[in-house]
Amino acid sequence: MGLFSEDEPSSYEIHNRKFICHVCNSDTFWKREAQLNTAAASFFNFDWANKSATCLVCSECSYIHWFLL
Repeated sequence: MGLFSEDEPSSYEIHNRKFICHVCNSDTFWKREAQLNTAAASFFNFDWANKSATCLVCSECSYIHWFLL
C-alpha cells in the first residue's frame, strides 16, 4: 500500500462527466479526505469541528484537486 489508501488509482465522474486532471489530462486519481483547518478552531482545540474536503490526487502529476463537501 503506501501513501494512499487504495492500491490502484481510479477514474471519477463529477456531475456525470468524466473528471480529467487540469494539469496533465490524466483520468486516474487517488481519493482522500482533508480537513480544512481554521486559525480560530485550532486556537481553541476545536479542529474536529472544521469542515472537510475530498481531494483527488492525480496519479500522473500528483496535482491535488480539492472539492468542498
